[in-house]
Amino acid sequence: MAIRHRLIHAAPHEVWAVLADGSRYSDWVVGTSDSRVARGLWPELGAALEYTVSLGPWTASGTTVVRRVSAPDELELEVDSGPVGTARVAIEVRSWGNESLVIVDEHPLRGVGGALHNAALDALIQLRHRSMLKRLADVVQESARSDSHVQA
Repeated sequence: MAIRHRLIHAAPHEVWAVLADGSRYSDWVVGTSDSRVARGLWPELGAALEYTVSLGPWTASGTTVVRRVSAPDELELEVDSGPVGTARVAIEVRSWGNESLVIVDEHPLRGVGGALHNAALDALIQLRHRSMLKRLADVVQESARSDSHVQA
């Protein structure tokens, strides 16, 4: 199981504001260089984002679909990475005093990732999640600082 958590020094509604902004997806999801809404109103059930992954001259596209949402606490996504396969990514935002405990739980579902799922793959996903949660925290905290400057 690839489950990782991070305490983010921001209120849950501030974390949710970033998760609910489809244009910010590539700001916090490791590996994505661009994202755009493909259908629906993100993050409503069935809404989808298209994203681009760039690695040097190589680029690939994928789709992320909202499979379950309970704003502002839970967002479950199915990430389709083409030939690599699909994965379920569940993000939970818990109030932790004045801060937020964010828990990410990812499991490969289909394709090569699902067929080859093992402890080593989970370890790699854990490393990716560590970076992703740090990026999410940075984006949330920067957004909160920007909002407080606008309101001042």
